[in-house]
Amino acid sequence: MGDRLHFPAVASALLPVALCILALLPHGLLGKPESAGSSALLQRVKRGWVWNQFFVLEEYTGLEPLYIGKLHSDMDKGDGSIKYILTGEGAGTTFTIDDSTGDIHAIQRLDREVKAQYALRAQALNRLTDRPLEPESEFIVKIQDINDNEPRFLDGPYQASVPEMSNIGTAVIQLTATDADDPTYGNSARVVYSILEGQPYFSVDAKTGMVRVSLADMDRETRENYTVVIQAKDMGGQLGGLAGTTTVNIRLGDVNDNPPMFDQRLYQMSIPESAPVGSVVGRIWAKDRDIGVNAEMKYSIIDGDGRDTFEISTDPTNLFGIITVKRPLNFESKPSYTLKVEGANTKLDPAFRHRGPFKDVTIVHVSVEDVDEPPLFDSVAYFIELSEDAEIGTVVKTVSARDPDAANNTVRYSIERSSDPDKFFYIEITSGSLMTVRSLDREEIGWHNITVLAMEMNNPTQISSVSVAVRVLDVNDNPPSLTHYLEGYVCENAKAGQLIQTVTAVDPDEPLGGQHFYYSLAPEAANNPNFTLRDNQDNTAWILTRRGGWAQQDQTVFYLPIFVSDGEQPVQTSTSTLTIRVCSCDHEGNVLSCNAEAYSLPASLSRGALIAILACIFVLLVMILLMLSLRTHRKKPYLCDEEENVHENIVRYDDEGGGEEDTEAFDISLSRYVPQVCVMGGGSGGDSNVHGYVLAKLLDADMDPCAPPYDSLQTYAYEGEGSVAESLSSLQSGTSNTDHEYDYLNDWGPRFKKLAEMYGVLETNAPPMW
Repeated sequence: MGDRLHFPAVASALLPVALCILALLPHGLLGKPESAGSSALLQRVKRGWVWNQFFVLEEYTGLEPLYIGKLHSDMDKGDGSIKYILTGEGAGTTFTIDDSTGDIHAIQRLDREVKAQYALRAQALNRLTDRPLEPESEFIVKIQDINDNEPRFLDGPYQASVPEMSNIGTAVIQLTATDADDPTYGNSARVVYSILEGQPYFSVDAKTGMVRVSLADMDRETRENYTVVIQAKDMGGQLGGLAGTTTVNIRLGDVNDNPPMFDQRLYQMSIPESAPVGSVVGRIWAKDRDIGVNAEMKYSIIDGDGRDTFEISTDPTNLFGIITVKRPLNFESKPSYTLKVEGANTKLDPAFRHRGPFKDVTIVHVSVEDVDEPPLFDSVAYFIELSEDAEIGTVVKTVSARDPDAANNTVRYSIERSSDPDKFFYIEITSGSLMTVRSLDREEIGWHNITVLAMEMNNPTQISSVSVAVRVLDVNDNPPSLTHYLEGYVCENAKAGQLIQTVTAVDPDEPLGGQHFYYSLAPEAANNPNFTLRDNQDNTAWILTRRGGWAQQDQTVFYLPIFVSDGEQPVQTSTSTLTIRVCSCDHEGNVLSCNAEAYSLPASLSRGALIAILACIFVLLVMILLMLSLRTHRKKPYLCDEEENVHENIVRYDDEGGGEEDTEAFDISLSRYVPQVCVMGGGSGGDSNVHGYVLAKLLDADMDPCAPPYDSLQTYAYEGEGSVAESLSSLQSGTSNTDHEYDYLNDWGPRFKKLAEMYGVLETNAPPMW
């Protein structure tokens, strides 16, 4: 089977290229050449059909499908019995084949930049049986490049910066243009760069695309932003080449090449004298044409008479200088100040030091404005110590305040009442003398914190205040006293010398050297046979027994007076009574009973019996209450006949005492000591009778040589039920339900001993109290 080649007319000019491609085709299309040492049995096999075209130009724009080549087999007799098929990349979509003639066409526009080559497979089949007549062969269709893509700047437009004042040749930015054409075929992808806009400030390297500075000493303060247009052209820049452009926005970065400068050589400022420390006086600004850190400033006061009164700092932007008050101002003492202020850059560039100095100086004049100020005390606070026994009217302290203004108005003083609500102090309105108006007591109030006010007479709105702290010093004016419960007990089995109670004392006073108490028994109990006291010299004392053999039947309670004194001058003393009960105790000293007749219910007493006993007690109590109530509500007797004579019984006692128990009573009209007059003559006659009786008794007392050598004057002008003393009459005394206590008769002395014995308050055989 012989080979035949059919070339289209358009491909005849490209024969040399096709021959080169034939060398790269698979052996299945060209056959395998013989090896030098191959066996004689191996012979070259002739192909039955061949591939007529192997490459095609891209970007075909004709109206008809592009003819690529023809498949033909030697077995094809032209009778249509052979069918050609095409498979592989793009078969049926990009490439088609005439199954009868074997002609291959491209039905889509080919773009090498999209796909540079296609791998296809061709085969001849029997049309009737679809059986292959030849083995399947692979071949490649390569797309030949043409210059159909311009260079592109993929990342444009670009942003770049370069410091101002940069030298010529300083690199700014590297640009790269990309050409999609085949760089291995011709000059389609060889790019050359050029600058279209931005000269003479910048230039671009034609081969590398590096943009550089081409003008020296470019100043940002003159011009900051530049727009540069760069072109990239293929075909080595030759005529007919395609070109692409991009824009580069270049900003000049700042450097510290400009010194700061104040916009004023002299600043005028003012501030009221009442401005507190830290108040802002004003601000100044040393302007700098630079920006950012290159314009940041630091300000300082380098000279002037206000260096100690004012201070300057930089605001948060680090641009402005803020002048503030450092010390209080006073118009009367100094009405104006002068400051010499320097402003300097904080960041310096060594490359531009020759453009310095990077600092400037200005003068600031500050005027202090006069204001009406409140009175000023001569001290910010007062501290005073005053004894608590200071007399009323004592001058504690004289405070002084003055008007700081030139007018020097008169000042008046007062106390803020909320600081002295109990009004212990008073201040003289003109002199400022602070004095006491009430007695002080350190134990009640140890400190007095007073606020004194000072007000200008001509301007009551101008008020100032000062604190006066008064510490009340202690004076020994309180007696010590025993603490806790003044009660103890002694066991019946206690022996002589046994500790009964430990007593301690307290004193609200606070002496500088601390408390020192001294204990002893009261003089009337110093030699008692039952108890003794031992002062421990540590502000405590022990109560000890002097004997043993205690019994509740003998005496159940002892009263022991204890004398306590402190160690300060003047010495303060007190006497407290300790009650000691005799109790039954177990062998360990625990109290069992302190009653003379202890009674305990039997353990076997039932609940019913307890209820019955309680019921009886309840009934008895009700009866007692009922009887008392009836007795209380008994009506008082009254006189039915105004003419009836009522005589009070006069009891005559041969002895002292007796009282109502003496039955030798007689009518006043029968008294042998009083001359009788008619008592039936009305009110005036009755008064005369009583008056005569009193005079007679007075005469007897004066004539009696045994009577005491003094007169006893008794006033009964307000005697009666409506008076404070109530009635002194013994009439109806039996209706009183009150049990009288007559223990006070023992305190009236020997003359009332008999009366005390009659009322049973003094027993001849009573045991001692201690």
